[in-house]
Amino acid sequence: MSAPSAAPTRRLPHWLTSFGPQIVAGLILGVVIGLVARSMPDAADGNPNWLVETVSTIGSSYVKLLTVAVVPLVFTAIVSSIANLRAVTNAARLAGQTLLWFAITAFIAVIVGIIIGLVAQPGSRTGVSAALEKEPASSGSWWSFLTGLVPNNFLALGARTSETEGALSTTLNFNILQLLVVAAAIGIAALKVGKAAEPFLTFNASLLAIVQKVLWWIIRLAPIGTAALIANAVATYGWDAIGSLGVFTVSVYVGLAIVFFVVYPIIVRAHGLSIRNFYSGVWPATQLGFVSRSSIGTLPLTQRVTERNLGVPREYASFAVPLGATTKMDGCAAIYPAIAAIFVAQFYGVDLTITDYLLIVVVSVIGSAATAGTTGATVMLTLTLSTLGLPLAGVGLLLAVEPIVDMGRTAVNVTGQALIPAIVAKREGILDQERFDAPRNGDPFVDDVELAR
Repeated sequence: MSAPSAAPTRRLPHWLTSFGPQIVAGLILGVVIGLVARSMPDAADGNPNWLVETVSTIGSSYVKLLTVAVVPLVFTAIVSSIANLRAVTNAARLAGQTLLWFAITAFIAVIVGIIIGLVAQPGSRTGVSAALEKEPASSGSWWSFLTGLVPNNFLALGARTSETEGALSTTLNFNILQLLVVAAAIGIAALKVGKAAEPFLTFNASLLAIVQKVLWWIIRLAPIGTAALIANAVATYGWDAIGSLGVFTVSVYVGLAIVFFVVYPIIVRAHGLSIRNFYSGVWPATQLGFVSRSSIGTLPLTQRVTERNLGVPREYASFAVPLGATTKMDGCAAIYPAIAAIFVAQFYGVDLTITDYLLIVVVSVIGSAATAGTTGATVMLTLTLSTLGLPLAGVGLLLAVEPIVDMGRTAVNVTGQALIPAIVAKREGILDQERFDAPRNGDPFVDDVELAR
């Protein structure tokens, strides 16, 4: 007698277990929860109601989890990429091509921003009052950018103390650009040392694998984090904040849409790549960037989809994507400051000359490295305004819609940070075309899943 066959295993539909659909479901659920939370009355003490507090805590906690993983990821990935670049021909050429295309796309984006600003005239069509202006909490300058490249300590760790209602609080933060400098120096030194550094490089590679496994666990929580983040945005901002700055807000989103839906597809197609495959590959990171409003927080997922979905070699992606997360920001450092600077000039009745517009272009193309992955737009705008001699207080006029426009800006930033490594890899003949063209299963971590079984 033949042995009885085992009962067939019931498996959930693919769309229920796939990462992409789960993110979309999180977005939809977040909008619903946000609308419900917005309709609920505030707490008796004047604070937001319990549902708003809950989604705000869950969302911010998820971004913190991602941000915590960024430092070990960037350090180990940069060291490993430099060590592995020995096997990649023309490493210096790759770095040069990356920076060149960062500049090219930034140039195109800032030109789009200037044209939109001149056509829409957002500063002349606003009901916002000058009484609402505030001094920016942070500002940028060329000198602070140059001095900021020098690490403060081995971990590029900084501290900031602020006073709120008489109480002092100190927060710690990492300067990712400084961390890149430290990691690159150590990686290059390890190569120069040679055989004696092999144990260190082996340990670093093992640590990188561990960090990536932890990241897999964190990013699998993305649907929950997405739902909480979008719910908090809907409940907190809604449409009320747009108000008299509607023309400015729409202008920014029109500029972002032109870059996202026109400029990027043209670049992708010009390099013989499928537009559909590019966007389906980068979409998980784009979505998370939109709801998290942080290029640095999204960096782990951006790097993963660049490698796994777009077919960029890990040795190159682990160098280019972290660099892009700090210096490649077409939304925050090109489109937004161009439109915002024109807004401020029009609001204060200052006529900009052709020289001023050229300065906006130069600052956007060269100065984007002065931005940070979390608050880059404000720093970049103050850098632009100070270069043009416009009032820095004009930044305060735009704070009401800052969170709303920041969502779109970050989505464009993240998409561009994956785009450049893909096209450079294609131009240099190192792109895994088969992986780029492969059907998407919605999960950029599918091989990690297989390894974990």
